[in-house]
Amino acid sequence: MIKNSLSSGPKALSTAALQRVRLFASLHKATVAHIAGYARVQSYVRNEHILLQGDPARAVYFIVTGEVRVYRVSREGREQVLVHLLAGQTFNTVPAFRDGGRNPANVVAIDEVTLGAVLKQDFLDLVAGHSDLALAVLEDFADHLTTLTDLVEGLALHTVQERLARFLLDRAETEAPAGEMAAQRWTQQEIAIHLGTVRDVVGRELRAMEDAGLVRIERGRIVLLDRQKLVAIADRTDNTAESVNKGRA
Repeated sequence: MIKNSLSSGPKALSTAALQRVRLFASLHKATVAHIAGYARVQSYVRNEHILLQGDPARAVYFIVTGEVRVYRVSREGREQVLVHLLAGQTFNTVPAFRDGGRNPANVVAIDEVTLGAVLKQDFLDLVAGHSDLALAVLEDFADHLTTLTDLVEGLALHTVQERLARFLLDRAETEAPAGEMAAQRWTQQEIAIHLGTVRDVVGRELRAMEDAGLVRIERGRIVLLDRQKLVAIADRTDNTAESVNKGRA
């Protein structure tokens, strides 16, 4: 169930909490204090939806604690993850500037999440009244554009095998315990949603990597055995991907 009220909880966050948000970090203290007067706090539990794609955009959100997944769903029901966002990052800024703007994607809490939210019209008034905030918003738009451009490039120009190699490397770097090169437990369906493909394809590619000695799958975890070759596949710097496919044939 999507929360409809933005007035529950304290009306303002501390300026210290707001300054930990990337969008507000470089703003003048007076600007941050003004924003604090409009920020509402909301909390969500794991797997609770925060926004639904296509609903009217009502607010701009920033993450105080926790992590969210931003994704879209096609008419056929296929999901595509756009980005994971962590504490200090923002979402839903773009539709605030469009008349009749709607949420461009679904947003769901990955774990317990605390958000700050500023109502759409309040945010527009704040931007109009503070040039430092207006510049920060433009920089935020540029960051989002870069993220989406990278996503389109990956889907259009890189094979599933290349995208899978990059996914495993990135997740091992951010999720593995110190000194261990392994991705945490991800189902093949979850990986497929991130890569813009289907579970069967991910399963085939993982088996090919395992047969080639690049990874080992144990108790639902994917252990990376040959990081150098995985990097080569992800970056398309040699013929490793071709050799993996040949080894599978």
